[in-house]
Order: sequence, then structure tokens, then C-alpha cells
Amino acid sequence: MSHRQPSPSPRRRSVLRGSLAVPAALAVPALTGAAPSLALSGRPKADWGVQAGDVTAHAGLVWVRSDRTARMIVETSATESFRNPRRWHGPVLGPDTDFTGTTRLRGLPAGEQIHYRVLLADPDDPRRTSQPVTGTFRTSPKGRKEDVRFLWSGDIAGQGWGINPDRGGYRVFEEMRRRDPDFFLCSGDNIYADGPILPSVTLPDGTVWRNVTTEEKSKVAESLTEFRGAFRYNLLDENLRRFNAQVPSIVQWDDHEVHNNWYPGQILNDARYTEKDVNVLAARSLRAFSEYFPISTLPPGDEEGRVYRVLRHGPLLDVFVLDMRSYRNANSPGRQPDDTTGILGARQLAWLKRELSRSRAVWKVIASDMPLGLVVPDGSTNFEAVAQGDPGAPLGRELQIAELLRHIKHRGITGTLWLTADVHYTSAQHYDPSRAAFKDFAPFWEFVSGPLSAGGFPATKLDGTFGPEQPFIKAPSRANTSPAETPQYFGEVDIDGGSGVLTVRLRQEGGGVLFTQELQPGRVGQ
Repeated sequence: MSHRQPSPSPRRRSVLRGSLAVPAALAVPALTGAAPSLALSGRPKADWGVQAGDVTAHAGLVWVRSDRTARMIVETSATESFRNPRRWHGPVLGPDTDFTGTTRLRGLPAGEQIHYRVLLADPDDPRRTSQPVTGTFRTSPKGRKEDVRFLWSGDIAGQGWGINPDRGGYRVFEEMRRRDPDFFLCSGDNIYADGPILPSVTLPDGTVWRNVTTEEKSKVAESLTEFRGAFRYNLLDENLRRFNAQVPSIVQWDDHEVHNNWYPGQILNDARYTEKDVNVLAARSLRAFSEYFPISTLPPGDEEGRVYRVLRHGPLLDVFVLDMRSYRNANSPGRQPDDTTGILGARQLAWLKRELSRSRAVWKVIASDMPLGLVVPDGSTNFEAVAQGDPGAPLGRELQIAELLRHIKHRGITGTLWLTADVHYTSAQHYDPSRAAFKDFAPFWEFVSGPLSAGGFPATKLDGTFGPEQPFIKAPSRANTSPAETPQYFGEVDIDGGSGVLTVRLRQEGGGVLFTQELQPGRVGQ
């Protein structure tokens, strides 16, 4: 099996030099977190960098934020010299979107390196433009022979562990950038809206963890302004901005974009909040989420506002992005003998079954924001994820997963595997009907990797309903260990274009490979 090396390949080496040499993309924005002024002098600025997202063979989204009202203009080219560029006129960025915006690029060549640069033009004087901010991405391949590499993880700025300048900020993003992936899958908890960032935290050994702080991150997020500030916080990190300029993203969300373990209709019992209605908070967060990430199924691209979607990455790979947060029923003991709402909702489950059946990709990655067989409690009696600790026949939310797994088996859908983060450690689970109470499914793998910058937590128990076995796990022995005490984790997937073999590697910050699993193509179960 041929693997790309972590150093940049020849086709990208000049790209990396170019992206590192753009002062505008890497300039540290003002740390006040305040919204831009509408009456600033000079030219517009894009100090928050650029992002690309939901890239396919012929399309992709490019994101930017201005420091004032400005017209977004994107130029693309096959080379970083930008000779004979193609120009795309994007939206006017204003206060209604917190001066952010995305431009959809269509008609791109498949399997090619796309260089892009974003300019911001004064709406009243188009000759007054910002310095260009550059980025790059590679469109999905048209043929099967092209190797695929992507990374996944989640959980950023959680439990009070924010951007620490003494440690070089979110340095794991620089490590991931050097892996040269085709894209990054963020499995949720992109922010911790319910977790304020304090200036300092004293560690158990007496040393002090220092955080970059902002006004919006000094309290829990309730207002739209505070949610916007929470999403903006991570972009203060230079490593993340550099990563965004080189690696396109596929982003999903989970609970901490709003509040720990939230579900629709919940009324919070949290003294820190004056707004107790989680539906109000979720709507504000989703608006800010759609403003700060380039996502094809959220406004302005799609007024329906879905987070769940499928991204097709050539003949080898389809990525099915789930939303296990927005359509779930209330957290409970999970012992219902009949549950049509479950954790996905009936409509999303029907969509997933339909799209999996239609997929002709060799590999079908199900990007789940929560694990299947790990027992994640919510208080003393309720459960937050799918599993509820009863190893018997499916009950509660397990019923939906059983229905989905049965569908995959009976339709002969090959090459499925599940990727997630959420639990703040890394592990591998293999599910097999020979060990399970529910037996009408084909064997499959689930891999967990995270956090990227959050507290580490001890491992949770396994639920035997779907017969999980855990050949690898690495987790701290106590709750909320800081990133200074335990490594941060991310996962890597390589698909060989020649053989179709898929290899998963669970990695930790610092370059170590903790676990490797090779999967063969064309099988219903592994």
C-alpha cells in the first residue's frame, strides 16, 4: 500500500511556502473580540484568515471575515502566481452576518490543486481593496487511482483550556497541517459555548496555564454576539488560521456549540444563564455556526439549514455527516421499547438509509458526533448518547441504530465505518453480531479520537447490545486533565488508490502512532 509522506508532496511544496508567506492571513487580530466598526478609515482587512469547506470534485465554499462592510471577491488559479485568474463576485459582508461571508465556487476541475485569494472591496469605491489573503485546496479526484488522506478529531477550547501562548497556542493544528491531508473532518464541539475561558488556571503541580481571553469568552454564550465571539475565539490562533488556509474542512456540531448535553425543548437548570430556553440558544448558535464555517447545507447556500449532509470525495469515499443533536428526543434512562425519534429523528434516519443505498463509493464513512457503544451518562439516571448500559436487546435510541445496521446488512452496503470524537480520549471498537444481543447486522469498526484542545477524561464503559470489543484505548485516569498533562489526539485515514485498502491510524500530539487498523474494500463487514 502506498502512503503519502507527511512532508509536502511536490505538487504542494510551493503551495505551503506561499501560504506561509502571507502576512495578512497570519496577522494576529485584535483580542478585544469586538465587532468591526462601520466607519474605519483605510482599506478593508481580512485578519481572521480564510477557510474552504465542503469541497467536492467541481465545487467548494470559501469563507472570510472583514473588519468592516466590504464586497467579497475570490480569484482562483491553477498556480500560485495567479496568472489569468478566474474571478468570483461574492456577497457584501455586513453586520447582519458579523462581517463574515462565503462564496461558492462552481465548475472547478476535478482532482486539481486550486489556489485562491480573497480580496475585500469597499462597496463605495471598488478600487479600494484589501491585501489579498491566500489559501489552497484540492478538489476531489475524478478517478479511483488517486490516494486519499484525511484527518478527523474535535473538541476545541473545552473545560477552560484555551489558547495558551506559552505552549505556542493550538500547536496540534500545525502538526496536522504537516500531515498534508486532503481535508479535515471536525466531529463537533468546535467551541464550548458553555465554558468560559479564564486568564489563568493553576495545574495540579502548581504551574499556571495561561489563556488568551476575550470579552465574549469571559462568560457562557447566550446572546448572538456572545456566540459569534465564541466561534471567533479559536481564529485568534495562528496555527489554526494557517491550517485553515491549507486544509479544507467538513464540520459538524454537537452539544457544546450550545450547552452540555442539550436536547430540543430543554429548559436549563443552570444558574449561569438568564436565557433558559435551549431552543432559543440553539437557534442563535446555529446562526453563528453558519456564519463562521463554510457549510453547503446552511444559509445562505441552503435556507433549510441542515447540518447533516453527504460529501462525495471521488470514487473511493463518501462522507455522511450526521446531526445527533438537533432532532433527538430528551435524554432519559433509554429503556423505551418503541422509539421512532431516537437520536437522529425519523427524517434524518430515512435520509441516511436512502443515501447509503445510493452510494457507489468504495468506502462510506459515517461521521457521527457521538459514539455508538460507549456509555455516556447525563446525570445519575439519564444517558446522553446511544448506549444506556443495558447489554440486552435494543431499547430507546438503540432501536434506530439497530434499524440502520439491519438496513446496511440487508442491502449489502459495503465499506462502512464510523468516526467520532466527543468523549475526550482515543479508542477503537469493533462490533460483531457473534458477541451481540442484537445479531441482525454485519461487523463494523468505530474509531474515536479527540480532543484537540480540551480536558482529557477517563474511559466510559462499553454496552454489549451491538457486541463491541475494544482492541485499543488510551485515556487519562482522572477527569479534566489539561493539554499540558495528557496528549491531544487526532485520527488519520489513508485510502490507497491502487488497492482500495483503507488504513486508520490513531495519533497523538507529538507525532506518535498509537494504533493502526487496515481494512479491506468490498466487504459488507470487517
